[in-house]
Amino acid sequence: MAEYDYDLFVIGAGSGGVRAARLAAELGARVGIAEEYRIGGTCVIRGCVPKKLLVYGSRFGGDFADARGFGWSCEGSRFDWPTLIHNVKREIDRLNGVYTRTLENAGVDRFLTRAALEGPHEIKLADRDRLLSAKTILVATGSHPMIPDLPGKEHLISSNQCFELEQLPGSIVIVGAGYIGMEFASIFSGLGAAVTVLYRGDQILRDFDMDLRDGLAEAMRNRGVDLRMETDVASVEKEGGAYRVQLKRGDSVAAGLVLAATGRVPSTMGMGLRDAGVELGWDGRVVVDEFSKTSVDTIYAVGDVTHRVNLTPVAIHEATAFAETLFNNRPTPVDHSFIPTAVFSQPEIGTVGLSEEKAREMYRSVDIYKAHFRPLRSMVSGRDERMLMKLVVDMESDKVLGCHILGGDAAEIVQMVAVALKLGVTKAQLDATMALHPSAAEELVTLRHKWEAPAPVAGSDAAA
Repeated sequence: MAEYDYDLFVIGAGSGGVRAARLAAELGARVGIAEEYRIGGTCVIRGCVPKKLLVYGSRFGGDFADARGFGWSCEGSRFDWPTLIHNVKREIDRLNGVYTRTLENAGVDRFLTRAALEGPHEIKLADRDRLLSAKTILVATGSHPMIPDLPGKEHLISSNQCFELEQLPGSIVIVGAGYIGMEFASIFSGLGAAVTVLYRGDQILRDFDMDLRDGLAEAMRNRGVDLRMETDVASVEKEGGAYRVQLKRGDSVAAGLVLAATGRVPSTMGMGLRDAGVELGWDGRVVVDEFSKTSVDTIYAVGDVTHRVNLTPVAIHEATAFAETLFNNRPTPVDHSFIPTAVFSQPEIGTVGLSEEKAREMYRSVDIYKAHFRPLRSMVSGRDERMLMKLVVDMESDKVLGCHILGGDAAEIVQMVAVALKLGVTKAQLDATMALHPSAAEELVTLRHKWEAPAPVAGSDAAA
């Protein structure tokens, strides 16, 4: 008889949990996994994948408008929200099946129920009396939206409910201006809703590079989004079939829907973590070391539940490193440097490395190179929207510390830039790279002067 039911038991079947379970099983471990909702987790079921599909849908209106400058006639086009939501749900169902089969094919036992810890080796499942035991337990329960504690909070929806709406609201107030708020502001605005964003800070996207923050705010206002900074919400009241958001300064905003996009918190409540001896942070996060081990030697945690860097690829990377460390005898610490990220707003943001502000705090001498231009497509479409390319460089080593892009395909461009930064690329090496013309991305290898010099128009003869 084996000492434990499983070599590894994973609580949470999101991207990180599924990756860890599959790899451990393929390396010969006996693995069980529990998930109380649907296999796939936040990203696949109610996060980045369905959100990106809504982003695609919201961009067609602008594409139709741009097409007229290229000779296309797009009269009579209309949008149907139920069709979009139906097709998004169909794709999520497909992905849920893919993730389920991945675990099946790896031989992982699946338990579709809530799980909690009963000790360093014991797991209690909500639908059975007998405890399960495991040599190692991995917590990968992710995070959930935070709803601000204010009068009328029961009238707020979170990003989770956006994928369940039966109809597109005519107007929406979004409380919060982080990446989730900016993405849904762009989605609903692009689909035709009147959007108002309320944020208590002085500018959107806290902790992003200031040029990106300023540039996106200006572009979104030009697209009709009402951004109101330094604005605190006092309460939310139901008003007939709509809602009224009362502001602390005395005025109010009416809307058909109110979305709270005020951040996410680790999902650790009611799991028995503290009783099992696991150290938690002030916000409920699971405290781990560089190998994702908690304060209890047999319990590990990866992904958003640790609140290190809350991105799906990071959770997958942490899970891979965990499996290599414990089940492949290859100790692999997690490196969180140079992680690319995107904000799928309109226009889009792609960024990797240090912001200018953070770089100036950490390095003695910093060079800034940037180009601010209208991309070639807008010259014919007539859209008055500018693109930003920015490099942050350490003057002493010439290494590129950060790259920040605002504009079309920013996320696609910055993914490959992240490879270069991870390898320690210098500004001189970028300068020595042949440009691909005409493209917006060529600006990254043709920035010969600092910002004081005028920037060319990408794709034009002036860029030569």
